[in-house]
Amino acid sequence: MIRHIVLIRFREELDNAGIERLLKSVHMLKDQIPGILAISSGADSSPEGLDKGFAHGFIVDFKDAAARDAYLPHPAHVEVGQSLVAAAKDGINGIVVFDMEM
Repeated sequence: MIRHIVLIRFREELDNAGIERLLKSVHMLKDQIPGILAISSGADSSPEGLDKGFAHGFIVDFKDAAARDAYLPHPAHVEVGQSLVAAAKDGINGIVVFDMEM
């Protein structure tokens, strides 16, 4: 299994409803792309204060590396990814992606 972790620093002018719409579009990928086992998302809740402005994130669990690799160029993922980059503070620099094998 591959766990795909994405942290986002959203633009300050984006309200909670806009953030929720974007995260919902991420969740909808589960019905569009084979090999996705689960998607979860939410706001940072750590009391440590080490988020460096990355206040929201999501996790996509893939069946295996092949499923993750098929997801990356999938048109639905590309479309959602472009929306997230547009909504992130400093564009692509406002997003961190970390994948790990479970």
